[in-house]
Amino acid sequence: MAKKKLKAAVIFGGRSPEHEVSIESARKVIEALDRKKYSVASIKIPKSGKFNYDTLRKFDVVLPILHGLLGEDGTIQGLLKLINVPFVGAGVLGSAVGMDKDASKKLLSYAKIPVVKFITCEKENVPGFSETRRKLGLPMFIKPANTGSSVGVSKVKNEKEYKGAVQHAFRFDKKILIEEGVKGREIECAVIGNEKPVASLPGEIIPKDEFYTYYAKYDDSSGTVYKIPAKLSSKLAKKIQKLAIRTYKVLSCEGMGRVDMFLTKSGRVFVNEINTIPGPVMFRRMWETSGVPFPKLLDKLIDLALERFKKEQKLRNTYK
Repeated sequence: MAKKKLKAAVIFGGRSPEHEVSIESARKVIEALDRKKYSVASIKIPKSGKFNYDTLRKFDVVLPILHGLLGEDGTIQGLLKLINVPFVGAGVLGSAVGMDKDASKKLLSYAKIPVVKFITCEKENVPGFSETRRKLGLPMFIKPANTGSSVGVSKVKNEKEYKGAVQHAFRFDKKILIEEGVKGREIECAVIGNEKPVASLPGEIIPKDEFYTYYAKYDDSSGTVYKIPAKLSSKLAKKIQKLAIRTYKVLSCEGMGRVDMFLTKSGRVFVNEINTIPGPVMFRRMWETSGVPFPKLLDKLIDLALERFKKEQKLRNTYK
């Protein structure tokens, strides 16, 4: 007797500046899901955010492929927990912390995981250029605290660029980060797992632009080079893998994540951020190079989601 197919829903779109990116990511996931194992439905959330979430109750598992705000920040994860439906990826806490660069960097700093120097501010307390340059040096990066895909990010090399970069970042968030510019290689490492996460071989991104911009990420003509695996010594690769797993655990992540880092010429490694719903391109390639094809990777992520859900169902929700 044939095994019953799992009913899987892929959610994408949403009210994020990364709406279009989410659509493309979801397309790759939908194409890769094994139709012998899953009955697949696609659910596109419009930019208005209005959709019939009650239909999600009929699925055995949901794959949120919602990049950025109101999707990667714990919002959809909270909804799915509320209606008691298993879902792929980090839970509410891991999603929220991973999305907020201010919160994640503070937690990583507390755990003695190296991050670049940074200042967090809201519109009422933005420091002047001279003060910021004294603390962070030049160049510096200015970014919204809660976006991905380099949305709203600017590289600042002088006072004239500073004011415009601050205004640009505030278009996307009420809280922004001003970060020290570290010269180094851009290294990424994919992680999957719940209690016992494992890391892929690291990859390297070499953008043609001054940094890994939105254009560099999503335009095939950008000239960005992807080296997978990254050219690293075995010792350094293992160090990066261990750091990626530590970061993943400190930030309470589950299911999957991609840890982005900077590697300096002197061999220092700084964690830049974690993406709890990573775009499938680098994430998929790193795991494929590590010996796990994309359809099998999706199988594993679904298994992890169901495993977590099963454990949560055993927890008591009454107390006498």
